[in-house]
Amino acid sequence: MNAIKLSEVGTWAPDSAAMPVVTRTRSGRFLIKANGTRTCCGGWQFVFSGIRAGEGYRIRASVRHEGLDNPRDCLQAIAYWDKWDRSQPYSGSTPWNYLLPVAMSQRLMNFECACRAPDGARRLTVRYIFRWATRGASNWSAPDVEVAALPHRKPVRACVVNATRQTQERIRIHRFSDGLGLPDDVAGAVDLWASLARAACRKKPQLIVMPELVIRGGQRLQGAVEVPGPATAPFEGIARDHNVHLVVGMQERNRDAIYNSAVLFSPSRGVHGVYRKVHLATGEDLSGVRPGDSFPIFDTAVGRIGCLICMDTTLCESARLNALNGAEFICFPIMGDLRADRYSIGQPVFNESRWKAIMRTRAIDNQVCMVVARNDVQGSCIISRKGDILAWNEGDQEIIEATVPMEDGYYVFNGGDFREITYMLRRPHLYGIYSDPSCLGPLGASKEVKDSSGDA
Repeated sequence: MNAIKLSEVGTWAPDSAAMPVVTRTRSGRFLIKANGTRTCCGGWQFVFSGIRAGEGYRIRASVRHEGLDNPRDCLQAIAYWDKWDRSQPYSGSTPWNYLLPVAMSQRLMNFECACRAPDGARRLTVRYIFRWATRGASNWSAPDVEVAALPHRKPVRACVVNATRQTQERIRIHRFSDGLGLPDDVAGAVDLWASLARAACRKKPQLIVMPELVIRGGQRLQGAVEVPGPATAPFEGIARDHNVHLVVGMQERNRDAIYNSAVLFSPSRGVHGVYRKVHLATGEDLSGVRPGDSFPIFDTAVGRIGCLICMDTTLCESARLNALNGAEFICFPIMGDLRADRYSIGQPVFNESRWKAIMRTRAIDNQVCMVVARNDVQGSCIISRKGDILAWNEGDQEIIEATVPMEDGYYVFNGGDFREITYMLRRPHLYGIYSDPSCLGPLGASKEVKDSSGDA
């Protein structure tokens, strides 16, 4: 086995005018200070030999800083899987990864990366970066690189189930509701959707998603069911007996409140979690149904699962908050999307191209897998975080299925990891208006438009 060896230490900058002030301390730490100009960008870099392709590595660094207005903006560390030219800011086509920052205190930040060396890798460059500051300083430890045993994540088999006009002919409907004391309309819904779930289990999925509000009675408020309760028992049993995770759209009763909910069932916990629709549809918001107030993420054996319901997707914040909370899958019961319909008054008309654009955009923008279950069947789909449609229902299938890669290794053209770039490029300190309750966007056109360039 090759030994990891530090073979070169040096400084880097894209241009001599940009070079920050770099010095090394007697204790072996590495200083980078502002050079007083707004062009300042550069720092230290370290080249390691003895890297083996396919091997897992953990790379760590820590930095103490002072005088920086925004350390998260001004300090970075990057792992480049080859020797990196000291004058070159661009990575070319060689794969690279960010060391992810964690603020340990007001003046201390740790960086860490745990990943596999890509094909062909024999060397590793760790680059420390100081940028975008005219004052301040940073004091770095030497990078620590060690071999790490990284588990391989297996693909996840996902299904979406729907009820079509032919379902009664194709699927045997079992009396799952017998003895549960449910009203006839709720019992009928439980029998239908539990039968569909069990039929899907023949395909050995790990995750099954169903449409919006499939478990409820004929009347919105009176037909709501308790969670957990008699109506959930058959789904708890299916999850346990078939080692599968189920997401089921339900009208939930919680004491004196009614919610439009997506209920997650898991093999070990029964009711694993409940997501309550945050953005209610027009009319639903005046029906006595109460909105949810959070975007919980559920850690499961198949991955981190978040949910949206129908109108939630009209607000881009919904999917982004799922992702910011750590979701890998967004399970999405939905009746329809008003943006994938006619833009005039009249009978609704499903626009397939816009529907696909919306769902693919949610997946790509947030780097999550979308598992979409549409009540009207056509448009149910499974989409990878690359935006590829892995499974699609034209409107005539009870079950669609796809295998979702969890170790997908999607790289952009310049060698960076898609998901890392999506979230490491964020600059949250600039997004205050995003959650400003007084802001109505273009609806507040009477407000004076402000120049926010910030340049002196």
